Amino acid sequence: MLIFTAPGQGAQTPGFLTPWLELPGVADQLGGWSELAGRDLVRLGTTGSAEEITDTAVAQPLLVAAALAVAQLLGEPGAAAGHSVGELAAGVIAGVLSADDAIRLTRVRGEAMAAACGAEPTGMTALLGGDEATVLTAIDAAGLTPANVNAPGQVVAGGTLDELAAFAASPPAGARLRALRVAGAFHTRHMAPAVETLAAAAAGTSLKDPVLPLLSNRDGAVVASGADWMNRVVQQVANPVRWDQCMVTMAGIGVTALIELLPGGTLTGIAKRALPGVELLAIKTPDQLDAARAMIAAHASEQAPGSAPE
Repeated sequence: MLIFTAPGQGAQTPGFLTPWLELPGVADQLGGWSELAGRDLVRLGTTGSAEEITDTAVAQPLLVAAALAVAQLLGEPGAAAGHSVGELAAGVIAGVLSADDAIRLTRVRGEAMAAACGAEPTGMTALLGGDEATVLTAIDAAGLTPANVNAPGQVVAGGTLDELAAFAASPPAGARLRALRVAGAFHTRHMAPAVETLAAAAAGTSLKDPVLPLLSNRDGAVVASGADWMNRVVQQVANPVRWDQCMVTMAGIGVTALIELLPGGTLTGIAKRALPGVELLAIKTPDQLDAARAMIAAHASEQAPGSAPE
């Protein structure tokens, strides 16, 4: 089975959309989504500065739009999953909601999370290596949240800047700490105000049940209900991303190939160790489309029934 995965915030780099605008229809599609996103996604993805596209309110719709633009150029996968905001792109791929609604909700999500970041100085720190149980215990003892548990040896802690400073002064044994350049503590209690805002926006969204296996960041579960999926996505804003559990599920449902949609690299990097033997492709430029289509065709006999993104 081949799975499409959509990356989360931090995967974007200046100019990453530039070569894609040469493909027929892509610029027009991104232009239409720009209106829904409330910002010029074409400009931001081509000439936008690193500082501009790091802004939470910009990065989130830019990433979802990029992933969907590429997904529409490919065939159908057997399953879908997204990391953090990438879940909204995965939902479109699995047929739960329209691409337009996903962009609309991503705008609300990004702006609400950006606003929540301004309430108190918060941040995130990556912990690499160390015993996982020891690392998680130390994070909890410091009053922090394991905001991202990406894989064994890859955990991101979130909390106030004071809490993170104290934690860095006495880190858990065997772990290397790296402060992340983010606006705040995503996927922690500090994002609670954003949950309420996103829930209100999602209430009127038309939803369908997934037409292919759709994995949840909450616990890696395959979600069968569109309403359940949306509730999970809303609540995930203030709760940890368990990408490690998503990869356990991938192995369990027989994933043999993984394509990471634009801008690829982060999730395939994690999968190299966590999913040995799985064929991987990180989409970065249009010249990889043929390879991606060949991968999809090679694994077509293993695919679950599905539909293309709207």
